[in-house]
Amino acid sequence: MRIRLSVLALLAVCIAAPTLRAATPKALEGSYTFKKNGWTYVHLQGSPADIGFQHGYLLSAEIEDNYRVYRLEEEHNSGRDWPFFRNAAKAVLWPNIEPEYRAELEGIAAGLKAKGSSLDLWDIVAINGSLELSDYYLPWLNKKEGKPNPPKDVAPGKCSAFIASGSATKDGKIVIAHSNWSSYAEGERWTIVFDIVPAKGLHMLMDGAPGIITSQDDFGVNAAGLMITETTLPMAAGWAPKGTPEFVRSRKAMQYAHDLDEYVAIMRKGNNGGYANSWLVGDRKTGEIAYLELGLKHTPLTRKKDGYFVSSNFAANPDLIRDDTPGFDPTNKSSSMNARHIRAEEFMQQHVGQLDTELAEAFLSDHVDTFVGGERAGQRSLCGHVDKATEGEPVWDEKPYDPIGAVTGKVMDSALAEKMSFIARAGHPCGDDFLVEPFLAAHPEFQWQKPILGDMKAGPWTTFTSAEVSGQ
Repeated sequence: MRIRLSVLALLAVCIAAPTLRAATPKALEGSYTFKKNGWTYVHLQGSPADIGFQHGYLLSAEIEDNYRVYRLEEEHNSGRDWPFFRNAAKAVLWPNIEPEYRAELEGIAAGLKAKGSSLDLWDIVAINGSLELSDYYLPWLNKKEGKPNPPKDVAPGKCSAFIASGSATKDGKIVIAHSNWSSYAEGERWTIVFDIVPAKGLHMLMDGAPGIITSQDDFGVNAAGLMITETTLPMAAGWAPKGTPEFVRSRKAMQYAHDLDEYVAIMRKGNNGGYANSWLVGDRKTGEIAYLELGLKHTPLTRKKDGYFVSSNFAANPDLIRDDTPGFDPTNKSSSMNARHIRAEEFMQQHVGQLDTELAEAFLSDHVDTFVGGERAGQRSLCGHVDKATEGEPVWDEKPYDPIGAVTGKVMDSALAEKMSFIARAGHPCGDDFLVEPFLAAHPEFQWQKPILGDMKAGPWTTFTSAEVSGQ
């Protein structure tokens, strides 16, 4: 009897298996995801529609969760409701998105729908364009309509970074490092490693957030050997209504640029002024590094094969400061961006000629506050902890103890780039944990974030490589 039951069970499995396979959308073929040390690794491949569908389907729960963060933050900070952002996504951004990325965004919406989600295309376009709509388009619109601009809706200060090459590094080749600064609610979710093999263009490995087609804190490498990151230009102002969204240009540049010239050309073409950044880009093949300050009116480029660039939301070009970042005061040493710039230069000078991935991790973990002197984790340290800052950061309307700061760290050298690989840490680069329960008990003024704010625990520094197939 036991033998007969076993045979029947085996037959049932054999009969059911083709049905399960048939029920799996063909667009998912070759895609997969797994968890590793606080990150979610996802491999996507194929046509734009397939890549989008895989993204939406495999990360449906993460996208819905991320959407709730963006919606609550945008409505709280801007005084506008979510339909405003959906309508702007449709009327302002969508007409300027080229067909390839329209297809990918539509694919994300289709993948979500296949998993039973109620989110639609305009929700997805809105979260992709969130930084541009809230911090660039909305101030432009408010000025045009004669309305006051909410203090939070200004170009934010995000990220600390460097890129070095030649005599500045231990092996003479490129080293690059970047910490993402964001709200902790966003940061605890900005932990996706995207391994993307498109039907057209270059294989890419980048970090990112659920539902967004570009890295958006812009750390990654492509198969042509370009090593890419950026930090936000401080208080950048300006908007070109008919320009191409930044999230499209940054994704296209990573996907299609084979060298620095192509990268810069893609980023400059159709520049809408949205999410204006200082771009740090290196070409592994040549050892050359570049610093592109991409304002709306000025886009100065500096290149070298020997030396380094640091970036911490600090505008450098005088013309750009005057016309693109008029609210930036480079003499205010108490501000986060200037203090971090000073410390970044100090760190590089202390370690020039020895820079490698280990020192890059130390750079991102640094807690020196040059304004008060000594170690003091806060809004002025390269590893940002605004939640510990008694004075906040006035220029960005960040209140004392605002749960904002460095939320991930990533480093890479030329040897890793050649293997399509980088090293990353989820959470504060220094390894400290943020725990929400004691924080909200001590700072009830941030209770409005309770629905979206969770613990942000730091994982270990972890190497990720293209075509990984498990979290082991």
